[in-house]
Amino acid sequence: MEIGAASSCSKEHQKIYHEWFAFADSDGDGRITGPDAIKFFGMSRLPRADLKQVWATADSKRLGYLGFGEFVTAMQLVSLAQAGDEITPDSIKRDDLSSLNPPVLEGLDTLLARSKHLVKRVDQAVDGFPQAQGPSTDHWFTSKSSKKIPLTAVTSVIDGLKRLYIEKLKPLEVAYKFNDFVSPLLTNSDFDAKPMVMLLGQYSTGKTTFIKHLLKTSYPGAHIGPEPTTDRFVVVMSGPDERTIPGNTLAVQADMPFSGLTTFGTSFLSKFECSQMPHPLLEHITFVDTPGVLSGEKQRTQRSYEFTGVTSWFAAKCDLILLLFDPHKLDISDEFKRVIGSLRGHDDKIRVVLNKADQIDTQQLMRVYGALMWSLGKVLNTPEVSRVYIGSFNDKPVKESAVGPIGKELFEKEQDDLLSDLKDIPKKACDRRINEFVKRARAAKIHAYIIGHLKNQMPTMMGKAKAQQRLIDNLEDEFAKVQREHHLPAGDFPYVDHFRDVLGGYSIDKFEKVKPKMIQAVDDMLGYDIPELLKNFRNPYE
Repeated sequence: MEIGAASSCSKEHQKIYHEWFAFADSDGDGRITGPDAIKFFGMSRLPRADLKQVWATADSKRLGYLGFGEFVTAMQLVSLAQAGDEITPDSIKRDDLSSLNPPVLEGLDTLLARSKHLVKRVDQAVDGFPQAQGPSTDHWFTSKSSKKIPLTAVTSVIDGLKRLYIEKLKPLEVAYKFNDFVSPLLTNSDFDAKPMVMLLGQYSTGKTTFIKHLLKTSYPGAHIGPEPTTDRFVVVMSGPDERTIPGNTLAVQADMPFSGLTTFGTSFLSKFECSQMPHPLLEHITFVDTPGVLSGEKQRTQRSYEFTGVTSWFAAKCDLILLLFDPHKLDISDEFKRVIGSLRGHDDKIRVVLNKADQIDTQQLMRVYGALMWSLGKVLNTPEVSRVYIGSFNDKPVKESAVGPIGKELFEKEQDDLLSDLKDIPKKACDRRINEFVKRARAAKIHAYIIGHLKNQMPTMMGKAKAQQRLIDNLEDEFAKVQREHHLPAGDFPYVDHFRDVLGGYSIDKFEKVKPKMIQAVDDMLGYDIPELLKNFRNPYE
Protein backbone atom coordinates (compact mmCIF):
# COMPACT_ATOMS: atom_id res chain seq x y z
CA MET A 1 0.00 0.00 0.00
CA GLU A 2 1.38 3.38 -0.98
CA ILE A 3 0.34 6.70 0.53
CA GLY A 4 0.47 9.72 -1.74
CA ALA A 5 3.20 10.23 -4.27
CA ALA A 6 6.74 10.91 -3.22
CA SER A 7 8.19 14.10 -4.65
CA SER A 8 10.95 13.21 -7.08
CA CYS A 9 12.94 15.08 -9.68
CA SER A 10 16.28 14.99 -11.45
CA LYS A 11 19.46 15.99 -9.62
CA GLU A 12 19.70 19.10 -11.78
CA HIS A 13 16.17 20.22 -10.85
CA GLN A 14 16.72 19.23 -7.22
CA LYS A 15 19.72 21.59 -7.04
CA ILE A 16 17.54 24.42 -8.40
CA TYR A 17 14.70 23.69 -5.96
CA HIS A 18 17.19 23.46 -3.11
CA GLU A 19 18.42 26.98 -3.86
CA TRP A 20 14.86 28.28 -4.23
CA PHE A 21 13.76 26.67 -0.98
CA ALA A 22 16.66 28.21 0.95
CA PHE A 23 15.77 31.63 -0.50
CA ALA A 24 12.01 31.33 0.17
CA ASP A 25 12.57 30.09 3.75
CA SER A 26 12.97 33.57 5.24
CA ASP A 27 13.88 32.45 8.79
CA GLY A 28 15.90 29.34 7.85
CA ASP A 29 13.82 26.91 9.94
CA GLY A 30 13.22 24.42 7.10
CA ARG A 31 9.57 25.46 6.70
CA ILE A 32 7.80 27.58 4.09
CA THR A 33 4.90 29.24 5.91
CA GLY A 34 1.95 31.12 4.41
CA PRO A 35 3.61 34.59 4.28
CA ASP A 36 6.75 33.03 2.72
CA ALA A 37 4.62 31.30 0.07
CA ILE A 38 2.64 34.42 -0.85
CA LYS A 39 5.87 36.32 -1.60
CA PHE A 40 7.58 33.48 -3.46
CA PHE A 41 4.67 31.89 -5.35
CA GLY A 42 3.47 35.33 -6.44
CA MET A 43 6.40 35.48 -8.90
CA SER A 44 4.67 32.73 -10.93
CA ARG A 45 1.97 35.26 -11.93
CA LEU A 46 -0.66 32.54 -11.60
CA PRO A 47 -4.25 33.46 -10.56
CA ARG A 48 -4.96 33.30 -6.83
CA ALA A 49 -7.43 30.42 -7.36
CA ASP A 50 -4.69 28.27 -8.95
CA LEU A 51 -2.21 29.05 -6.16
CA LYS A 52 -4.86 28.19 -3.58
CA GLN A 53 -5.24 24.74 -5.16
CA VAL A 54 -1.44 24.32 -5.40
CA TRP A 55 -1.04 24.97 -1.65
CA ALA A 56 -4.00 22.75 -0.71
CA THR A 57 -2.58 19.84 -2.74
CA ALA A 58 1.01 20.25 -1.54
CA ASP A 59 0.01 20.74 2.13
CA SER A 60 -2.36 17.74 2.08
CA LYS A 61 -1.72 17.06 5.80
CA ARG A 62 -2.84 20.62 6.65
CA LEU A 63 0.17 21.30 8.86
CA GLY A 64 0.26 24.96 7.84
CA TYR A 65 3.71 24.86 6.23
CA LEU A 66 5.67 23.17 3.40
CA GLY A 67 8.80 21.13 4.02
CA PHE A 68 11.27 20.63 1.16
CA GLY A 69 9.41 17.62 -0.28
CA GLU A 70 6.10 19.50 -0.28
CA PHE A 71 7.84 22.56 -1.76
CA VAL A 72 9.10 20.47 -4.70
CA THR A 73 5.54 19.15 -5.22
CA ALA A 74 4.21 22.73 -5.15
CA MET A 75 6.76 23.87 -7.76
CA GLN A 76 5.85 20.95 -10.03
CA LEU A 77 2.17 21.83 -9.71
CA VAL A 78 2.96 25.48 -10.54
CA SER A 79 4.68 24.21 -13.72
CA LEU A 80 1.53 22.25 -14.58
CA ALA A 81 -0.68 25.28 -14.02
CA GLN A 82 1.59 27.48 -16.18
CA ALA A 83 1.25 24.87 -18.95
CA GLY A 84 -2.54 25.34 -18.80
CA ASP A 85 -3.42 22.16 -16.89
CA GLU A 86 -6.09 22.24 -14.18
CA ILE A 87 -4.75 21.52 -10.68
CA THR A 88 -6.67 18.81 -8.78
CA PRO A 89 -5.76 16.52 -5.84
CA ASP A 90 -5.06 13.79 -8.43
CA SER A 91 -2.46 15.95 -10.22
CA ILE A 92 0.12 14.78 -7.68
CA LYS A 93 -0.23 11.20 -9.00
CA ARG A 94 0.77 12.04 -12.59
CA ASP A 95 3.70 10.02 -13.93
CA ASP A 96 5.20 12.97 -15.82
CA LEU A 97 5.31 15.24 -12.75
CA SER A 98 8.97 14.50 -11.94
CA SER A 99 10.11 15.24 -15.52
CA LEU A 100 8.55 18.72 -15.67
CA ASN A 101 10.88 21.69 -15.98
CA PRO A 102 10.94 24.15 -13.05
CA PRO A 103 8.29 26.89 -13.34
CA VAL A 104 8.95 30.39 -14.63
CA LEU A 105 9.25 32.82 -11.70
CA GLU A 106 9.60 36.43 -12.82
CA GLY A 107 12.41 38.35 -11.16
CA LEU A 108 13.69 35.40 -9.10
CA ASP A 109 17.09 35.20 -10.81
CA THR A 110 17.78 38.87 -10.00
CA LEU A 111 16.78 38.38 -6.35
CA LEU A 112 18.92 35.24 -6.06
CA ALA A 113 21.96 37.05 -7.51
CA ARG A 114 21.57 39.85 -4.93
CA SER A 115 21.25 37.51 -1.96
CA LYS A 116 23.67 34.78 -3.08
CA HIS A 117 25.84 35.23 -0.01
CA LEU A 118 22.81 34.97 2.30
CA VAL A 119 21.42 31.69 0.95
CA LYS A 120 21.27 29.17 3.75
CA ARG A 121 22.46 25.64 3.13
CA VAL A 122 20.27 22.73 4.26
CA ASP A 123 21.85 19.38 5.20
CA GLN A 124 21.34 16.67 2.62
CA ALA A 125 19.33 13.64 3.67
CA VAL A 126 20.28 10.10 2.74
CA ASP A 127 18.07 10.14 -0.35
CA GLY A 128 19.38 13.51 -1.49
CA PHE A 129 16.44 15.52 -0.16
CA PRO A 130 17.00 18.00 2.67
CA GLN A 131 15.52 17.08 6.02
CA ALA A 132 12.96 19.72 7.02
CA GLN A 133 12.97 19.09 10.73
CA GLY A 134 11.84 22.53 11.75
CA PRO A 135 12.86 24.26 14.97
CA SER A 136 13.34 22.01 18.00
CA THR A 137 10.64 22.36 20.64
CA ASP A 138 11.97 19.79 23.14
CA HIS A 139 13.16 22.51 25.54
CA TRP A 140 9.61 23.88 25.80
CA PHE A 141 8.64 20.86 27.90
CA THR A 142 11.53 20.98 30.38
CA SER A 143 10.88 22.24 33.89
CA LYS A 144 13.63 24.85 33.48
CA SER A 145 12.05 26.41 30.40
CA SER A 146 10.28 29.72 30.79
CA LYS A 147 6.49 29.56 30.84
CA LYS A 148 6.01 32.13 28.10
CA ILE A 149 6.88 30.95 24.60
CA PRO A 150 7.13 33.74 22.01
CA LEU A 151 4.52 33.63 19.26
CA THR A 152 7.30 33.93 16.64
CA ALA A 153 8.55 30.47 17.70
CA VAL A 154 5.30 28.93 16.44
CA THR A 155 5.59 27.97 12.77
CA SER A 156 2.92 25.24 12.47
CA VAL A 157 -0.44 24.15 13.89
CA ILE A 158 1.26 21.46 16.02
CA ASP A 159 3.74 24.01 17.45
CA GLY A 160 0.75 26.21 18.32
CA LEU A 161 -0.92 23.34 20.20
CA LYS A 162 2.31 22.70 22.13
CA ARG A 163 2.47 26.36 23.15
CA LEU A 164 -1.17 26.43 24.27
CA TYR A 165 -0.73 23.19 26.22
CA ILE A 166 2.32 24.42 28.13
CA GLU A 167 0.96 27.89 28.88
CA LYS A 168 -2.74 27.22 29.54
CA LEU A 169 -3.72 23.55 29.87
CA LYS A 170 -0.76 21.94 31.62
CA PRO A 171 -0.95 24.23 34.73
CA LEU A 172 -4.59 23.11 35.23
CA GLU A 173 -3.67 19.42 34.81
CA VAL A 174 -0.80 19.66 37.29
CA ALA A 175 -2.84 21.56 39.90
CA TYR A 176 -5.63 18.96 40.03
CA LYS A 177 -3.60 15.75 39.42
CA PHE A 178 -5.26 15.11 36.04
CA ASN A 179 -2.32 12.88 35.11
CA ASP A 180 -3.13 10.43 37.93
CA PHE A 181 -6.87 10.28 37.31
CA VAL A 182 -7.21 10.41 33.51
CA SER A 183 -4.09 10.62 31.35
CA PRO A 184 -0.34 11.28 31.85
CA LEU A 185 1.00 14.75 31.06
CA LEU A 186 1.80 15.23 27.37
CA THR A 187 5.37 15.42 26.11
CA ASN A 188 6.93 16.85 22.94
CA SER A 189 6.94 13.39 21.32
CA ASP A 190 3.19 12.98 21.92
CA PHE A 191 2.54 15.92 19.60
CA ASP A 192 5.12 14.92 16.97
CA ALA A 193 4.28 11.19 16.80
CA LYS A 194 3.16 9.69 13.49
CA PRO A 195 -0.50 8.59 13.19
CA MET A 196 -1.13 5.18 14.78
CA VAL A 197 -3.41 2.29 13.81
CA MET A 198 -4.24 -0.34 16.47
CA LEU A 199 -5.47 -3.84 15.63
CA LEU A 200 -7.64 -5.64 18.20
CA GLY A 201 -9.28 -9.04 18.05
CA GLN A 202 -9.35 -12.55 19.43
CA TYR A 203 -6.42 -14.85 18.70
CA SER A 204 -5.88 -16.06 15.14
CA THR A 205 -8.16 -13.47 13.51
CA GLY A 206 -5.29 -12.32 11.27
CA LYS A 207 -4.00 -9.16 13.00
CA THR A 208 -0.29 -9.78 12.36
CA THR A 209 -1.05 -11.13 8.87
CA PHE A 210 -3.02 -7.93 8.15
CA ILE A 211 0.05 -5.78 8.93
CA LYS A 212 2.25 -8.13 6.86
CA HIS A 213 -0.23 -7.81 3.97
CA LEU A 214 -0.03 -3.99 4.04
CA LEU A 215 3.77 -3.92 4.32
CA LYS A 216 4.21 -6.71 1.71
CA THR A 217 6.80 -8.18 4.08
CA SER A 218 7.10 -9.49 7.63
CA TYR A 219 8.29 -7.18 10.39
CA PRO A 220 11.08 -8.15 12.85
CA GLY A 221 9.78 -10.46 15.59
CA ALA A 222 6.45 -11.25 13.88
CA HIS A 223 4.95 -14.66 14.65
CA ILE A 224 1.95 -16.06 12.76
CA GLY A 225 0.07 -19.26 13.59
CA PRO A 226 -3.35 -20.76 14.42
CA GLU A 227 -2.56 -20.71 18.16
CA PRO A 228 -2.20 -17.51 20.28
CA THR A 229 1.21 -16.44 18.91
CA THR A 230 1.55 -12.67 19.51
CA ASP A 231 1.95 -12.57 23.30
CA ARG A 232 2.86 -8.90 23.59
CA PHE A 233 1.99 -5.42 22.37
CA VAL A 234 4.22 -4.68 19.38
CA VAL A 235 4.58 -1.18 17.90
CA VAL A 236 5.67 -1.46 14.25
CA MET A 237 7.32 1.78 13.19
CA SER A 238 9.87 3.28 10.82
CA GLY A 239 13.57 3.02 11.62
CA PRO A 240 16.98 3.08 9.91
CA ASP A 241 17.44 -0.69 10.20
CA GLU A 242 15.54 -3.84 11.21
CA ARG A 243 15.59 -4.35 14.98
CA THR A 244 13.43 -4.76 18.06
CA ILE A 245 13.56 -2.47 21.11
CA PRO A 246 12.42 -3.78 24.54
CA GLY A 247 9.53 -2.01 26.30
CA ASN A 248 11.53 -0.70 29.27
CA THR A 249 14.00 0.99 26.92
CA LEU A 250 11.19 2.34 24.76
CA ALA A 251 9.35 3.92 27.70
CA VAL A 252 12.33 6.10 28.70
CA GLN A 253 13.24 7.35 25.20
CA ALA A 254 12.36 11.03 24.98
CA ASP A 255 11.73 10.90 21.22
CA MET A 256 9.12 8.11 21.57
CA PRO A 257 5.51 8.81 22.66
CA PHE A 258 5.32 5.86 25.07
CA SER A 259 6.54 7.29 28.39
CA GLY A 260 2.96 7.19 29.73
CA LEU A 261 3.01 3.38 29.65
CA THR A 262 5.33 3.32 32.68
CA THR A 263 2.17 3.64 34.83
CA PHE A 264 1.31 0.00 33.94
CA GLY A 265 4.53 -1.25 35.55
CA THR A 266 7.40 -3.54 34.62
CA SER A 267 5.08 -6.52 34.19
CA PHE A 268 3.51 -4.80 31.20
CA LEU A 269 6.71 -3.27 29.81
CA SER A 270 8.26 -6.75 29.65
CA LYS A 271 5.35 -7.66 27.32
CA PHE A 272 5.80 -4.56 25.16
CA GLU A 273 8.28 -3.98 22.35
CA CYS A 274 8.95 -1.89 19.27
CA SER A 275 9.75 -3.42 15.90
CA GLN A 276 11.60 -0.99 13.65
CA MET A 277 12.27 -1.34 9.93
CA PRO A 278 12.80 0.95 6.94
CA HIS A 279 9.57 1.00 4.92
CA PRO A 280 7.82 3.78 2.92
CA LEU A 281 4.41 3.07 4.51
CA LEU A 282 5.86 3.28 8.03
CA GLU A 283 7.14 6.78 7.19
CA HIS A 284 3.48 7.85 7.41
CA ILE A 285 1.77 5.37 9.78
CA THR A 286 2.73 3.37 12.89
CA PHE A 287 0.92 0.08 13.59
CA VAL A 288 0.14 -1.40 17.01
CA ASP A 289 -0.18 -5.21 17.00
CA THR A 290 -1.87 -6.60 20.12
CA PRO A 291 -2.09 -10.00 21.84
CA GLY A 292 -5.20 -12.01 20.93
CA VAL A 293 -8.05 -11.55 23.40
CA LEU A 294 -8.67 -14.93 25.08
CA SER A 295 -11.73 -16.19 26.92
CA GLY A 296 -12.58 -14.44 30.19
CA GLU A 297 -11.13 -16.86 32.74
CA LYS A 298 -7.86 -17.36 30.84
CA GLN A 299 -7.50 -13.62 30.48
CA ARG A 300 -7.78 -12.99 34.20
CA THR A 301 -5.32 -15.70 35.23
CA GLN A 302 -2.67 -15.29 32.52
CA ARG A 303 -2.21 -11.51 32.17
CA SER A 304 0.05 -9.88 34.75
CA TYR A 305 -1.10 -6.37 33.81
CA GLU A 306 -4.34 -4.48 33.21
CA PHE A 307 -5.11 -5.41 29.61
CA THR A 308 -8.13 -3.13 29.18
CA GLY A 309 -6.22 -0.22 30.72
CA VAL A 310 -3.46 -0.60 28.13
CA THR A 311 -5.92 -0.83 25.22
CA SER A 312 -7.69 2.29 26.54
CA TRP A 313 -4.33 4.16 26.69
CA PHE A 314 -3.50 3.21 23.10
CA ALA A 315 -7.05 4.02 21.94
CA ALA A 316 -6.59 7.63 23.07
CA LYS A 317 -3.33 7.89 21.09
CA CYS A 318 -4.44 6.05 17.93
CA ASP A 319 -6.03 7.57 14.84
CA LEU A 320 -7.80 4.34 13.79
CA ILE A 321 -8.80 1.17 15.66
CA LEU A 322 -9.47 -1.99 13.66
CA LEU A 323 -11.56 -4.71 15.34
CA LEU A 324 -10.86 -7.97 13.50
CA PHE A 325 -13.26 -10.94 13.50
CA ASP A 326 -12.98 -14.44 12.10
CA PRO A 327 -16.11 -16.13 10.57
CA HIS A 328 -15.45 -19.10 12.87
CA LYS A 329 -14.95 -16.97 16.02
CA LEU A 330 -17.92 -14.62 16.19
CA ASP A 331 -18.57 -15.01 19.90
CA ILE A 332 -17.56 -11.90 21.86
CA SER A 333 -16.10 -13.11 25.17
CA ASP A 334 -16.52 -11.19 28.42
CA GLU A 335 -12.97 -9.92 28.19
CA PHE A 336 -13.38 -8.81 24.57
CA LYS A 337 -16.55 -7.02 25.63
CA ARG A 338 -14.57 -5.18 28.32
CA VAL A 339 -11.85 -4.34 25.78
CA ILE A 340 -14.44 -2.86 23.39
CA GLY A 341 -15.97 -1.04 26.38
CA SER A 342 -12.55 0.51 27.13
CA LEU A 343 -12.75 2.24 23.74
CA ARG A 344 -15.58 4.49 24.98
CA GLY A 345 -15.26 8.00 23.63
CA HIS A 346 -13.35 6.81 20.57
CA ASP A 347 -16.27 5.37 18.58
CA ASP A 348 -15.40 7.51 15.56
CA LYS A 349 -12.03 5.71 15.27
CA ILE A 350 -13.44 2.17 15.25
CA ARG A 351 -13.65 0.11 12.04
CA VAL A 352 -14.82 -3.51 12.05
CA VAL A 353 -13.16 -6.04 9.74
CA LEU A 354 -14.63 -9.48 9.03
CA ASN A 355 -11.41 -11.18 7.97
CA LYS A 356 -10.84 -14.60 6.30
CA ALA A 357 -14.31 -14.29 4.73
CA ASP A 358 -13.29 -16.43 1.73
CA GLN A 359 -13.20 -19.52 3.98
CA ILE A 360 -17.00 -19.81 3.78
CA ASP A 361 -19.45 -19.77 0.87
CA THR A 362 -21.81 -16.88 -0.01
CA GLN A 363 -24.84 -18.23 1.88
CA GLN A 364 -22.82 -18.82 5.06
CA LEU A 365 -21.23 -15.37 4.70
CA MET A 366 -24.67 -13.75 4.67
CA ARG A 367 -25.57 -15.55 7.93
CA VAL A 368 -22.21 -14.78 9.53
CA TYR A 369 -22.52 -11.08 8.63
CA GLY A 370 -25.99 -10.94 10.22
CA ALA A 371 -24.77 -12.72 13.36
CA LEU A 372 -21.78 -10.35 13.65
CA MET A 373 -23.99 -7.26 13.37
CA TRP A 374 -26.33 -8.68 16.02
CA SER A 375 -23.39 -9.38 18.38
CA LEU A 376 -21.90 -5.91 17.85
CA GLY A 377 -25.28 -4.31 18.54
CA LYS A 378 -25.15 -5.80 22.03
CA VAL A 379 -21.63 -4.46 22.71
CA LEU A 380 -21.30 -1.13 20.90
CA ASN A 381 -23.84 1.10 22.62
CA THR A 382 -24.52 3.36 19.67
CA PRO A 383 -27.72 3.75 17.60
CA GLU A 384 -25.68 3.91 14.38
CA VAL A 385 -24.77 0.77 12.45
CA SER A 386 -21.02 0.07 12.46
CA ARG A 387 -19.28 -0.15 9.10
CA VAL A 388 -18.05 -3.73 8.60
CA TYR A 389 -15.39 -4.38 5.95
CA ILE A 390 -15.59 -7.90 4.52
CA GLY A 391 -12.54 -9.51 2.94
CA SER A 392 -9.53 -11.73 3.23
CA PHE A 393 -6.57 -9.57 4.11
CA ASN A 394 -3.58 -11.79 3.38
CA ASP A 395 -1.17 -12.42 0.51
CA LYS A 396 -3.07 -15.42 -0.87
CA PRO A 397 -5.55 -15.04 -3.76
CA VAL A 398 -9.25 -15.06 -2.85
CA LYS A 399 -10.80 -18.57 -2.97
CA GLU A 400 -13.16 -17.98 -5.87
CA SER A 401 -14.38 -21.58 -5.64
CA ALA A 402 -15.97 -20.78 -2.25
CA VAL A 403 -17.32 -17.25 -2.76
CA GLY A 404 -17.88 -17.18 -6.54
CA PRO A 405 -17.09 -14.30 -8.95
CA ILE A 406 -19.58 -11.93 -7.23
CA GLY A 407 -17.97 -12.58 -3.85
CA LYS A 408 -14.51 -11.95 -5.25
CA GLU A 409 -15.61 -8.60 -6.71
CA LEU A 410 -17.22 -7.68 -3.36
CA PHE A 411 -14.01 -8.48 -1.45
CA GLU A 412 -11.93 -6.37 -3.82
CA LYS A 413 -14.28 -3.38 -3.43
CA GLU A 414 -14.32 -3.76 0.37
CA GLN A 415 -10.54 -4.00 0.46
CA ASP A 416 -10.22 -0.86 -1.67
CA ASP A 417 -12.57 0.98 0.71
CA LEU A 418 -10.53 -0.01 3.77
CA LEU A 419 -7.23 0.85 2.11
CA SER A 420 -8.71 4.23 1.12
CA ASP A 421 -9.59 4.78 4.80
CA LEU A 422 -6.00 3.98 5.79
CA LYS A 423 -4.52 6.25 3.10
CA ASP A 424 -6.54 9.18 4.44
CA ILE A 425 -5.05 8.84 7.94
CA PRO A 426 -1.92 11.00 7.38
CA LYS A 427 -4.05 13.70 5.71
CA LYS A 428 -6.38 13.79 8.70
CA ALA A 429 -3.66 13.43 11.36
CA CYS A 430 -3.39 17.14 12.14
CA ASP A 431 -7.18 17.52 12.40
CA ARG A 432 -7.27 14.44 14.66
CA ARG A 433 -4.55 15.93 16.87
CA ILE A 434 -6.63 19.10 17.30
CA ASN A 435 -9.74 17.02 18.01
CA GLU A 436 -7.96 14.99 20.73
CA PHE A 437 -6.47 18.15 22.23
CA VAL A 438 -9.89 19.79 22.53
CA LYS A 439 -11.33 16.59 24.09
CA ARG A 440 -8.48 16.55 26.60
CA ALA A 441 -8.99 20.23 27.49
CA ARG A 442 -12.70 19.65 28.18
CA ALA A 443 -11.93 16.55 30.25
CA ALA A 444 -9.34 18.49 32.29
CA LYS A 445 -11.81 21.31 32.91
CA ILE A 446 -14.50 18.90 34.13
CA HIS A 447 -11.91 17.13 36.31
CA ALA A 448 -10.97 20.47 37.92
CA TYR A 449 -14.64 21.25 38.63
CA ILE A 450 -15.12 17.81 40.25
CA ILE A 451 -12.02 18.12 42.47
CA GLY A 452 -12.93 21.70 43.43
CA HIS A 453 -16.49 20.63 44.32
CA LEU A 454 -15.27 17.74 46.50
CA LYS A 455 -12.79 20.06 48.24
CA ASN A 456 -15.62 22.50 49.08
CA GLN A 457 -17.64 19.69 50.68
CA MET A 458 -14.87 18.93 53.20
CA PRO A 459 -15.13 20.31 56.76
CA THR A 460 -12.46 22.78 57.86
CA MET A 461 -11.62 21.14 61.19
CA MET A 462 -13.16 17.87 62.48
CA GLY A 463 -14.51 14.72 60.79
CA LYS A 464 -12.50 14.89 57.58
CA ALA A 465 -12.08 11.11 57.23
CA LYS A 466 -15.84 10.47 57.55
CA ALA A 467 -16.65 13.30 55.14
CA GLN A 468 -14.22 11.92 52.56
CA GLN A 469 -15.68 8.41 52.83
CA ARG A 470 -19.21 9.80 52.45
CA LEU A 471 -18.20 11.72 49.32
CA ILE A 472 -16.49 8.65 47.81
CA ASP A 473 -19.53 6.45 48.53
CA ASN A 474 -21.92 9.00 46.97
CA LEU A 475 -19.68 9.96 44.03
CA GLU A 476 -22.44 9.58 41.43
CA ASP A 477 -24.60 12.13 43.27
CA GLU A 478 -21.62 14.52 43.54
CA PHE A 479 -21.03 14.20 39.78
CA ALA A 480 -24.69 15.08 39.18
CA LYS A 481 -24.36 18.18 41.38
CA VAL A 482 -21.27 19.36 39.44
CA GLN A 483 -23.09 18.73 36.17
CA ARG A 484 -26.11 20.79 37.20
CA GLU A 485 -24.08 23.60 38.76
CA HIS A 486 -21.84 24.19 35.72
CA HIS A 487 -24.24 22.99 32.97
CA LEU A 488 -21.85 20.30 31.73
CA PRO A 489 -22.77 17.36 29.42
CA ALA A 490 -23.14 14.07 31.32
CA GLY A 491 -21.33 12.11 28.60
CA ASP A 492 -18.08 14.02 29.24
CA PHE A 493 -17.78 12.84 32.86
CA PRO A 494 -15.26 10.10 33.75
CA TYR A 495 -16.14 6.56 34.83
CA VAL A 496 -17.36 6.72 38.44
CA ASP A 497 -15.74 3.41 39.52
CA HIS A 498 -12.30 4.30 38.14
CA PHE A 499 -12.46 7.81 39.62
CA ARG A 500 -13.47 6.35 43.00
CA ASP A 501 -10.54 3.90 42.97
CA VAL A 502 -7.96 6.64 42.30
CA LEU A 503 -9.58 9.13 44.68
CA GLY A 504 -9.27 6.60 47.53
CA GLY A 505 -5.49 7.06 47.47
CA TYR A 506 -5.70 10.83 48.04
CA SER A 507 -6.72 13.13 50.84
CA ILE A 508 -9.41 15.38 49.33
CA ASP A 509 -8.58 18.05 51.88
CA LYS A 510 -5.11 18.45 50.32
CA PHE A 511 -6.50 19.34 46.87
CA GLU A 512 -6.69 22.95 45.72
CA LYS A 513 -9.96 24.85 45.34
CA VAL A 514 -11.12 25.78 41.85
CA LYS A 515 -9.09 28.67 40.49
CA PRO A 516 -11.36 30.72 38.18
CA LYS A 517 -8.34 32.18 36.36
CA MET A 518 -7.14 28.70 35.32
CA ILE A 519 -10.61 27.69 34.12
CA GLN A 520 -10.96 30.98 32.25
CA ALA A 521 -7.58 30.43 30.58
CA VAL A 522 -8.78 27.04 29.23
CA ASP A 523 -12.11 28.59 28.12
CA ASP A 524 -10.22 31.33 26.28
CA MET A 525 -8.00 28.72 24.68
CA LEU A 526 -11.01 26.74 23.40
CA GLY A 527 -13.05 29.77 22.39
CA TYR A 528 -10.40 32.06 20.95
CA ASP A 529 -6.82 30.75 20.83
CA ILE A 530 -7.41 27.49 18.91
CA PRO A 531 -9.72 29.10 16.28
CA GLU A 532 -7.15 31.89 15.87
CA LEU A 533 -4.34 29.32 15.50
CA LEU A 534 -6.24 27.47 12.75
CA LYS A 535 -6.98 30.78 11.04
CA ASN A 536 -3.29 31.77 11.06
CA PHE A 537 -2.14 28.49 9.49
CA ARG A 538 -4.92 27.86 7.01
CA ASN A 539 -4.39 28.04 3.25
CA PRO A 540 -2.78 31.50 2.76
CA TYR A 541 -4.84 32.06 -0.41
CA GLU A 542 -8.24 31.64 1.27
